Amino acid sequence: MSEDPFDEIEQMLAAMFGPQTAADAVGALRASGVDPNQLASMSGMGDLSRLTPAQLSGIQAQLQQLFAGAASGTVNWTTGQELALRTASAGGDPVITAADAEQTRNALTVADLWLDAATDFMPAPGPREAWTRSQWVERTLPVWKDVCAPVADAATTALADALEHQINKLPESDAAAAQMGALGKLMRSMAGTAFGLQLGQAIGELAGQAVAATDVGLPLTREPGTALVPANVTAFATELEADAEQVRLFLAVREAAAARLYAHVPWLRSQLLAAVEAYARGIVIDVDAVEEAVSQVDPNNPEAIRSALESGMFAPQETAAQKEALENLETLLALVEGWVEVVTARALAPHLPLAVPLREMVRRRRVHGGPAEKVFARLIGLEFRPRRVREAARLWEQLGAELGDAERDAFWRHPDVVPTAAELASPDDFLTMRRAAQDLDAEMDADLASLLDGTLGYADGAKEADSTDADTSGDDDAPGDGEQTGQTDA
Repeated sequence: MSEDPFDEIEQMLAAMFGPQTAADAVGALRASGVDPNQLASMSGMGDLSRLTPAQLSGIQAQLQQLFAGAASGTVNWTTGQELALRTASAGGDPVITAADAEQTRNALTVADLWLDAATDFMPAPGPREAWTRSQWVERTLPVWKDVCAPVADAATTALADALEHQINKLPESDAAAAQMGALGKLMRSMAGTAFGLQLGQAIGELAGQAVAATDVGLPLTREPGTALVPANVTAFATELEADAEQVRLFLAVREAAAARLYAHVPWLRSQLLAAVEAYARGIVIDVDAVEEAVSQVDPNNPEAIRSALESGMFAPQETAAQKEALENLETLLALVEGWVEVVTARALAPHLPLAVPLREMVRRRRVHGGPAEKVFARLIGLEFRPRRVREAARLWEQLGAELGDAERDAFWRHPDVVPTAAELASPDDFLTMRRAAQDLDAEMDADLASLLDGTLGYADGAKEADSTDADTSGDDDAPGDGEQTGQTDA
């Protein structure tokens, strides 16, 4: 037996939930200050296969108590934030000096001046700031919760409900029912904690590389404004072996462009979050697969539980509704990134010699799977599609060249006007297809107007005929009246 109680608890968790979840959970326990002696006092920490149902139940209860302490709702955000902050500062987190703050504010101010010539959108309100890596975590985590919570809640709830559904089918006299019930509750708690840990780990890693507040395409702050992370900007410039000042200006213009877009397109944020929520609503569990898995699991055998989990029996099944929601989300993110890329290039062309190679470096980073893409893939199943971003950039370039900046940006005025996924697949034909659709609409309107005119013309003719008949009838009566009047006068 290992002398370190944490090793023992990790071994037990790995048997039930796999090595990755076990490693994440024990990492959080180590950092949280839990007394190792408390873990050592748990009974039956040796050979897991010899645990009795009572011992397993006792360990599960103690674990649930440990993991539920900081949890709020389905996901343990507190543990996630603590892990994110530790991860972000693991490689060092330099403080913001007065020089850093001044350089960042100057770069973001110049960026706004240059962007005035590339878009009609006005500068975003709010401050121009320099953040440490830890500040990036603290300032963006509330929005990460908004983005990830619907998926986390739906996934953990669906899994727990599916397990409970199968547990309720067990005979009341069956001793395994109680054990499976305890396992279901523990799994719900563990799922929330595991998701919080994954979230914290991913965001912490991203904080070590993100250069700005909009590095992933999303508006990661609830209040408008722009921000750069000087430590990461410097690291990015060093990696590219490029002039630090030009890299700072390049990234500042990208940040300011994205901030303008989100500040002046109010529906965009809500549409992105709605797509995530639509994806979450579509999460379902294959109940038949769960029933088969549960029927084969011995509650006294953690190894059997682990095998069932790893078999994919409990994994969410992707539905048509989820695919549609993810396509909508990917399309909007691609349109945002493509627009930012094009507007940034326009703004920088007269001023920054390195603008073109820097743009290509950012593209390559995205193609090879940058930290932003990995975060989305890990947390909500979204994988950024580089082809779509490139196609979106081509589309915005063509619209700007043919229509001008104002008309190009007017396509953001309403979600029904913004290019669709199908149109994004053929950017060269976008204007042709839109004009053809407008011509068809105009033709249909003309036909409808003509039809209505014909109907109205017929109605007016009938009315005129009725009026003529009435007049004629009146004329026939008039002489008789005259004759009668004449006779009376006579």
